[in-house]
Amino acid sequence: MTTRRDFLKAGSAAAATGIVFCSCGLLHSAHAQQQIRQKLPVMVGGKRVKTIDIHSHCHFREAGALLGADAAKYQLPPVNGALEAFIEIDQRLAAMDAQAVDIEVLSINPFWYDRERDLAGQIVKIQNEKLAELCASKPDRFAAFASLTLQAPDLAVQELETAVKKHGLKGAAIGGVVNGVEFSDPKFHPVWAKAEELGVPLFIHPQGVPELSKRLSGNGWLGNTIANPLETTIALSHLIFEGTFDRFPRLKVIAAHGGGYLPSYADRSDHACLVGPKGCNPDIKLKEAPTEYLKQIYFDSLIFSPEAIRHLVVQVGAGQIVLGSDYPYPWQMQPVEHIFASTSLSDDDKANILGRTAAKLLDLTA
Repeated sequence: MTTRRDFLKAGSAAAATGIVFCSCGLLHSAHAQQQIRQKLPVMVGGKRVKTIDIHSHCHFREAGALLGADAAKYQLPPVNGALEAFIEIDQRLAAMDAQAVDIEVLSINPFWYDRERDLAGQIVKIQNEKLAELCASKPDRFAAFASLTLQAPDLAVQELETAVKKHGLKGAAIGGVVNGVEFSDPKFHPVWAKAEELGVPLFIHPQGVPELSKRLSGNGWLGNTIANPLETTIALSHLIFEGTFDRFPRLKVIAAHGGGYLPSYADRSDHACLVGPKGCNPDIKLKEAPTEYLKQIYFDSLIFSPEAIRHLVVQVGAGQIVLGSDYPYPWQMQPVEHIFASTSLSDDDKANILGRTAAKLLDLTA
């Protein structure tokens, strides 16, 4: 009898070999088969580069237990690899070796923003302690972004400081919005101020746009395919246009999935208030053109093709891009090969994307 675990593992194995099954049909990745499989240690231009995947996920059953019957709903999303999020060390290390990834920076997508303060705080406390414990067990292979009770900004400030100073976590992972309130809202300013003070980045990982659920229903998993990049685009645009980046010029933000749609159409942002001034607040006077704020944002490389990487580099610079896979979810099972396949990149560009930039950003040794 095939169990759900067997099915999910089979799906992950199929994705790793370049074959993915979905309701859209059978897809073959000839590109993945043609590339020379990278192995550890990774060498670029004859020099060793420690590869750092800043976009990988995990869950802890102890945190889910606080949700009772709702745990599976939030910790086992309907995607291949969901069970692998409950890390078994040897299994995860073997997967990392197969991907030529030295270090995974783990994060947990927030499922507690709509919970009351005390319960959410308990979930976050368990997760941050478990993340710290896991990283301490294999400090040469794992780092992590803290969870935050962001619906209670005063508590989130305390959690971030504890996570960084006590637990050694490297920043925090946040969603794209908190219960409908944008990150540019002043209520979140103390959190951004604390991140700026600590010098740690915030990793924005979207959760979708549920208010569009009717239009996004149907085939293609559009609630993720379209809505996740869209939410990141909206979040970043508010941070830019509401002046948040001006207020916190040393705030470091990492945007998942290549920053959503913003880098692909960023120049439109420079024209918006010129063409439609009535749609812009005259009291908000940005210090720079909107596209200039892209220099304050880091973007992961989870955008699938060498041409997409080439365009992202043209728009934001190779020094703002870091490696990302979304593991264990099989969006990009060979993230290192993806960078080597990008012939538009110099050796320095590749080395920076693969690990050097993340090492500096997260204070890791590369």
